[in-house]
Formats: sequence, structure tokens, C-alpha cells
Amino acid sequence: MLAAPGNPGIARWAECVAIDPADRAAVVALAEDRKADLVVIGPEAPLVAGVGDALRNAGFAVFGPNAAAAQLEGSKGFTKDLCAANAIPTARYVRTEKADEAKHALTGFSIPVVIKADGLAAGKGVTVALSREEAENAIDAAGDGPLVVEEFLEGEEASLFAIVDGETAIVLATAQDHKRAGEGDTGPNTGGMGAYSPAPVLSAELEQRAMDEIVIPTVRSLADAGTPFSGVLYAGLMLTAEGPKLIEYNVRFGDPECEAIMPRIEGDFAELLQAVATGRLTDVNVELSEQTAVTVIVAAQGYPGTPASGGLIREIEAAEQIPGVTVFHAGTARSGDQLVAKGGRVLAVTAVADSFANARARAYRAVDQIDFADGFHRRDIGWREVERLGESADA
Repeated sequence: MLAAPGNPGIARWAECVAIDPADRAAVVALAEDRKADLVVIGPEAPLVAGVGDALRNAGFAVFGPNAAAAQLEGSKGFTKDLCAANAIPTARYVRTEKADEAKHALTGFSIPVVIKADGLAAGKGVTVALSREEAENAIDAAGDGPLVVEEFLEGEEASLFAIVDGETAIVLATAQDHKRAGEGDTGPNTGGMGAYSPAPVLSAELEQRAMDEIVIPTVRSLADAGTPFSGVLYAGLMLTAEGPKLIEYNVRFGDPECEAIMPRIEGDFAELLQAVATGRLTDVNVELSEQTAVTVIVAAQGYPGTPASGGLIREIEAAEQIPGVTVFHAGTARSGDQLVAKGGRVLAVTAVADSFANARARAYRAVDQIDFADGFHRRDIGWREVERLGESADA
């Protein structure tokens, strides 16, 4: 197995190759050199850049959409327009090209109002403005480019992951993310500070509605347009009083939900990915454990602004001695024989257990075992579920 560019975590199982994953020619050359049977494109930037197109044109089986379908994540405006054309429930919105247009559009919305950068923003290009002044500041900070101004939706967020082979779409798993940097969902937006799976708030009934009203119409629309979607479609949902509404799409396994979902997948995961890549999804079964997984992100101080770099990380092996615990690497690197931080979100500490409470307790035991002086994390991951279950919020 190869990973490009990889990190010290995945290096335990894969050979890491130092290439730019968004460089289409380099990725195709690597696949040809190693005679790859399957190429899985993880990050959003290579998908939007058309790496999937280049690999498919070269004859490779690919898990991940082509560039046209990847616009579901690459352009918030594209997705909002697709929703409008297909009666997919989502927030009311206005697309703008310049800052003065966006400020003028604010007059049509009540406060709070949501300001979104149109393009890729690593999960951080969204501002929920609590005043007109805050909204205008967010518009100014975004620069004079495309934005989406949309109404604020009331409800609870949840994530639905579907796997799609161009025509068939089936549910893989549900999860709930925690976007804000601070406890109690305070502070700036991040790429996600923790998650748990499954998300009980997304009941079987709501899950089916989300598939019928949101995911399947999206897949059908792209197929009808001649740009079929193949890969994993991650729908960020708001569960409103009227039912689930789409907040946004990701076109890949997004962090930190990915780390909460992966340990629950049973059976041959590579076979499932291959079936998606070759249009044979109806030939395989999705097998998912009934256990609960909880993931806590350990980030470098300064994230999501300018994170501290180079901090020493120890005791990961001790954390993984706790039953059911896996420590996924994100922003890590090797400095000689030492592991150091290199990025904002550094580790994703995941625990699986027979109940939410046990998984959460194990995850925090593992976090506490890790020695990373420059790191920080939230202590309230899963707080909504804690309240529903009536358990102590203290970990």
C-alpha cells in the first residue's frame, strides 16, 4: 500500500511517497509505476483539481469523484443552485461576486445570518454572524470574491455519509461533529474538534428522509447532467422543525467524523471501495458495528489561526494500549527519531466501546495519556448526547 504524501501514522502500514496529491501528472505517474489496482483520493483539493479525471482517463479504478461532481464541495454556490433546481431542502440564500453585493444582500436576511466563502476553505470558511457589523466584517475579511449569504437555520447538526457509485447511493454511517474551537460550542469555527458515531439524533426516519429528499436527488441530478458522482458523499445536515435540511456537502471522508466511522466498519473495506470505483455497489454489503466510537481532536495551540509547530509528542503507544483506542495522525512529522507537531489538528484520538459513555471515557483516558505540551482539546465532545442520556458532562 502507498500513501502520498502520508505521515508518521500511516507509515506503520504504508510506504509514504513525497508527492503533491493535487499534482495530476505526478499521481498518474505513481499509479502507473506501481501498477495500482485502486486509487483512493482522500483530500478535497485533489478532487476539485481533477486528479480523479486524470486517473480514470489513464485507466485506473478510482474512489472519489471527478472534478465536475466535486464542485459539490468546491463551490458552495454550485451546491445551492443545484438544491434550488431540484427542490432539495436547504437554507434560503443569495450568491454574490463582490463585497458590496454581499453587504447589500444582508438587508434580505434576519440576524443571525451565515456568510460562506464560495470555494474550499478547509472547513473554516463559514461565519455565523450575530450582528450586522459582524456579518460585514466577515464579508470584508473574505476579500472581494464570490460569497454565499444565507439564512441561519435553527436545529441540531448531524452528518450523513452515503457511498455512491454513480447511480446507486446507500447509507454508510451517521456522526455528529463539533465545529467550534471552544467548549460549549464557543470560539471560532474549525475543521472539527471531535465527533461520535452513530448519531442517535439522526433517527432511522430522519435518515431515510435525508436520503430521499437530499442525497438521492443530488445523485440523480449529477447523473442526469452527465457528471455522475462516485465516492463518498458527506451531507452536513441541520435537523430543523420542518425536517432535515442540507447545510453543505463534502465529497470525501471528512475529519473528524472519518476517524469515528472507520473503526465501526466491518468486512472488507477495500472490497467496498473497489465496488464503488467499478460501479458494482449493488454487489456488496455494507457491514457496520453497532458499537459507538468517540473521537477527540488534539490540536496545536493557536489553531485555527496560526498553530504552534514543532512541539514534541510522546506516549501515543501507551494511549493505544487502552482497549478499543486508535490514535490517528494528522499534523505530525518526524524530527530525527522524535514525533513532532506539524499542523493545526495534530491527532485524532478514537475509542470504540459497547456504549457511548464507555467510548467517551476511553477516548479521554487516551487523550490524558498522551504527552503533548503544545496541544489543546475540548473536554465536552458528545455533550449533546451526554445531556440526552443524563450522564455527567465531566470526562
